[in-house]
Order: sequence, then C-alpha cells, then structure tokens
Amino acid sequence: MLYIVACIPLFEESGVIMAATQRSLILQPHLAAETIAKKRKVTDDNAERSPLMDRKVNIATVANSNRNPSQRSRLPQPSAKRMKLNTAVDNIDPAVVVKKFGCSSRMISNRPSIGVRSQYGVGLTKAAQGAEARSRPVNCAATVAGVIGKKPRVAVAAPSSGQTAVCSKKRPAWDLKGQLSDMKVQLGNMKTRMSEYTGKLEVSELHSRQLHENMGLRDKQLDAATLQISELQSNLNAVELLLKEREVELDKCRDESAAMQRVLEVRGTEIQCLTGEVKELKTSRSLLQSNYLTLSTVVEDTENKLKTKETELSQKVACMEEQQSTIEQQREMIMERDERLHCAEQERRRLHNTVQELKGNIRVICRVRPLLDSEAAGCSEIEHVQFSASDEKVITLTKREESHTGHDRKEELKYDFNFDRVFQPIATQKDVFEDISQLVQSALDGYNVCIFAYGQTGSGKTFTMEGPDVMTSETKGMIPQAVDQIFSTAEELKTMGWTYKFTASFLEIYNETIRDLLVTKPEKNTEYEIKLLSNKSKQLHITNLKYVIVTMRDQVHNLIALAKANRSVAKTAANDHSSRSHSVFQLKIEGSNSGRDLQCTSTLSLVDLAGSERLDKSQSKGDRLREAQAINTSLSCLGHVIMSLSNKESHIPYRNSKLTYLLQNNLGGNSKALMFVNLSPLEENFNESLNSLRFANKVNECVIGTAQLNRK
Repeated sequence: MLYIVACIPLFEESGVIMAATQRSLILQPHLAAETIAKKRKVTDDNAERSPLMDRKVNIATVANSNRNPSQRSRLPQPSAKRMKLNTAVDNIDPAVVVKKFGCSSRMISNRPSIGVRSQYGVGLTKAAQGAEARSRPVNCAATVAGVIGKKPRVAVAAPSSGQTAVCSKKRPAWDLKGQLSDMKVQLGNMKTRMSEYTGKLEVSELHSRQLHENMGLRDKQLDAATLQISELQSNLNAVELLLKEREVELDKCRDESAAMQRVLEVRGTEIQCLTGEVKELKTSRSLLQSNYLTLSTVVEDTENKLKTKETELSQKVACMEEQQSTIEQQREMIMERDERLHCAEQERRRLHNTVQELKGNIRVICRVRPLLDSEAAGCSEIEHVQFSASDEKVITLTKREESHTGHDRKEELKYDFNFDRVFQPIATQKDVFEDISQLVQSALDGYNVCIFAYGQTGSGKTFTMEGPDVMTSETKGMIPQAVDQIFSTAEELKTMGWTYKFTASFLEIYNETIRDLLVTKPEKNTEYEIKLLSNKSKQLHITNLKYVIVTMRDQVHNLIALAKANRSVAKTAANDHSSRSHSVFQLKIEGSNSGRDLQCTSTLSLVDLAGSERLDKSQSKGDRLREAQAINTSLSCLGHVIMSLSNKESHIPYRNSKLTYLLQNNLGGNSKALMFVNLSPLEENFNESLNSLRFANKVNECVIGTAQLNRK
C-alpha cells in the first residue's frame, strides 16, 4: 500500500500534464503527430525500467523541494511523519516481510506491469530539482500496473528512542527471556504497522481502479481529439489557402482602392477647378448678357449712323473721283516742277561754277590772327598791319626806316596787297567758313576742291584748319565745318534722288616721308607710295594707306581727333606747339542719282602746311633742324610749282617734293583751289609776314586751266 499511495500525487500531476498537453495539441495541430510519438516513446522507456531498483529516497532533497514553492507540485504531498521514516526501510526485502507476517504479495492487473517510482526514490528528487521531470508526460496507467505487477517493498517503521536504546544494548546470551520479550514488542509493532499498510493498500487499489477507468476515458478522448486535430488541420490548411487567396484579393482591392483614391483626388481637384470655371462662366455670362444688351443698343445706333455714313460716303466717293482727277493733274504738275527743279539745280551748279571761275581757280584769303594773352602785355595794338574800312580785300604792311639823307627824319614804307578776302583779327571761324562754303559745295557738285593754309610758324594755320584742342560750335576749324556742311547738304539732296558715299583718309608728310595718321601703331617697313589709280585715270592713290568709309559726321570728327593726336608736334623758340609736318585730309565723295542715271565723283582736300621758319629765330638743332630744313625745302618746291604754273611753263616740277606730287591734280587745273595766308600780328615777324604776302600775291596772280566736272 505504501507504493500505491506514493504514486497518487504523480498520477494526478500526470493528468494535469496530459490535459495541458491536449490543450497544446489542440492549439497547435501541426505538432500533434510529433507529440503523440514522443509520448509513446516515453511510455516504452518507462515499461523497460523499474523505478524501485534505480531510485532511492533522498529526504533532504524532498524537504528542500517542499521549502521551494516555485518548484513544488500542486499535487498532494506526503506528510511530515511519513518523511521521518528511517532510510533503513529501503534495505528490507518486502517479500520476506510479507511472507513472514502472512500478507499476500500478488496483485491482479489487466495492463502490463511497469515499474513504479517510489515516493521516496530518486524520481521525486529529480522532480524537485528540475522542470524537466514535471513537464514530461507520464503514462499513469502503465505506472499503476507496474505497481500492481511487482512485489512491493514494505517500509518498516523506525523504532522509538526507547526501543532503540533497548535494542542497542546487547543482552547477554543467557538472557533468552529478555530477548524474547524484545522480539514480542517488535512483533507487536510490526503487526500494528502491517494493519495500517493493509488499509492503505486497499485504498490504493480503489484509487488504481478509478485511475484505470479514467485512463480508458482519456484514451478515447485522446483518439477523438486526434481525429478532431486531423480534421482541424485539414480545415486549417484549407482556411490558410483561402486566407492567402483572400489576402491576394485584398491586396488587389487595396491597390484598386489606392488607385481609386488617387483618381478621386484628381477628380476632386478637377471638380474644384470646374466649379471655379463654372462660377467664372456664370459671371462672364451675366457680364455678356449686360454687354449684349448694351451692344444691341449700340448696334441700333451704329446701324442708324451707318445709313447716314453710307449716304455721306456716296457723296464723298463722287467728291473723291473729282479729287482723283485733280490729283492726277497735280501729279503731272509735280513731275513738270521736278523737271524744272532739276534743270534749275543744273543751272545753279553751272552758275555757281561760273562764279567760282570768275573768282579764280586759285583763290587767296588772308587772315591775321589776334594777339595772344602773353603777347598783349608787350604790344596792345597792331600798328604795322592796316586794314581798309571800305574794302575787305586790301591789307597794308607799314614800316618806319631811318632816312638816307638825315638821321633825324624817318620814312614810312607801305606794302599794299589785294586778295579775294582779308579777315581781321576780330573775325570768327564761322565768318571765315561762310566765305569758303560755296567752294565746299562745289565738291558735292562733282569738282575736286583743295583748301590749304600757308604761313610762318605760329601764324594760326592749324587753328584755322582744325580748331583748338577743345572745340565748340564757335571755334570749329575749316575741316570740321566742311564735313558738317557736306553731310547736311547730302541729306537735303536725298529728296532729289541723290545718294552719296564718303571715304576719308588722313596723312602727314614728315621729312619727305608719308605717315598714316589713322594708324596708332604702324607696322615696321610699311611703305607709302603715290601711284595712279589706273592708266586711264589721273586720280592718285597711296599704297597701304588706311581709307575709312564714313556714314556720319561724328565718325569723321573722331578720325580728325585721332589724327591730331598722332601728328608730329614739337616746341621751338618761335612756337611752343609747332607742327613739324604737312597734314593732308582727303574726303572722297561718290554721288549717284538712280532716277536720272547720273553719277559724280570728287575729292575734297584740306591741307595744313607746316610753317616756314628762320633758323636764327627758331634756334632749331638736331631733329628740329632737319625738320625745319625739310619744311622749307617742300615750301620752296611749292613756290617753284606756283611760279611754273604762273609762267605757263611746259614742265611743272611736281615730283621735286612729296607735297607737290600729292597735290598736282589740285594745282594743275582740274580742281578748285583756295589758299589761306596766315599772318602773325607781331611786329618782330614783319619780314616773314611780308614774304608770306608776296608768295600769296604770286599765287593769286597765277592763272590755271578751268576745273572739269567729274560726271558720268
């Protein structure tokens, strides 16, 4: 009975474990087959081994297990009195004890015998030490059958302390009565204990039969649960497949929902836009309706006005026809007047040329410069130069000399000269240009025109031709004013069908060498030679010279400023800003009238000659000396050419100088020429002024051929 009672808690604990196992299998069907296999393996292992032979009671371990609530089983535990049994009972053979006291050791069981773990054996110790013994499923039916089939080991109660003292005291061999009494006492104790164990064994057998019945029910429930698990597993697989299909469909539905959501948002935005447009259209419609009403009224008024205008138009058409005939008549009159105007222009040019020829092909204008501020301190008035109040063409130089008969008497010498025009020091640049403007007009008419300034150094030639460094409208020289007149007159002639093309060049002759003033940094070894443009033409052309086509007067002014900056200028004793070269500005004019098939070509040459100087006054040395000698030589060659032309010699020495060679067309008869003779107002320059006037008088007396019109 001891062994069966000890197994009851284990059976109850196994039932709990089996119930937990069944719940786990129901929750996890895919682990059912594996769990059943492990359960059968554990049952077979329990059937092979006997727990009474390999386990011993470890009271200390059981006590520790009872003191640890986290590891103690919830099944009924043995009482403390039972735990105090002497460990020596394990060494008593139960069969001997039962046979000795007349107890039966056989128990009938329908199930195979399986070894039962003792309540005080090693199995309980392992159950208390770890969770593995409690969590492993136990076959309770097999355990009970093992207990019934095996011979139980009867536990003997430990003797009390008094008995132990008696037994421990060895009785002598002769004290048989004492020994017998001791044996009787022990026998009584054993019978008492055996009666107790017999009652407990009956209770255990009752419990065993109940457990057999419960195990049968549990086996049936387990088989039913296994079938249910297989059905649930198949259902679960079907549900999983269906779930996957539903998940795929759900993903598609989600994608379609997202797409529809986006479409819905787009449609919502479009609806908002359309709503706004509808509102705007409604507003526009209301405005259009109001405008329509207004326009209807306007249309009615317009129709009425249109009828009135149609009546007026018919009247005006008739009037227009009359005016058209009048216009045709006026057009014929305009054509006649244009023809008459053209004839008048041709007559004007002929008469203008006749007037210029009457004045002379080489005209001479004399100009006396005013005193400078530095010169006015020593000489407030110009006494040696006299002008006629009634005649603007006369100039007189006077000089007092000692009498040859007496030292006290002085004689006054007078030198009278008569030129085309004499300008006093008070004359302005505009006054001077007004007299030569008609000559500039001849250049547009198709005649070659040459204007040059002659005089001693410091007499105002550069100021007359170019003007000061800082020019105003009052101080412009002859070259800028001539350019302005050329461009303004060409613009006026456009109304008559004339168009013009202008080409400008600017050079200087320095020490008998030609230099291009429009090139700031000329290339080395560049040679400028004067050559004929063609064998049939007498026009001259300079090789490597820069010719610039100009369309506005400002372009020409910029070229003049550039040439003025590049011109050779030096300081001498006679002039702080003495020009050391002859400068020549040429403007080629090409005009055409396509309506009348007329063309004309001419060249306007404006020359600023270097001033003649006396070496004793200029005190020139070195480069200045060579420059003065070259200037005087070229001016002497110009005088020889003028004398040859005046004497009508057969050979004119144009090639003696680059200056005369370049101006041969302007001096040889096919040009209209004008010379400015500039005089210094200082009395100390009397001799130089007298020489300049005498040279100008020779030029004025020179008669050359008539200039030819260059027209095709």
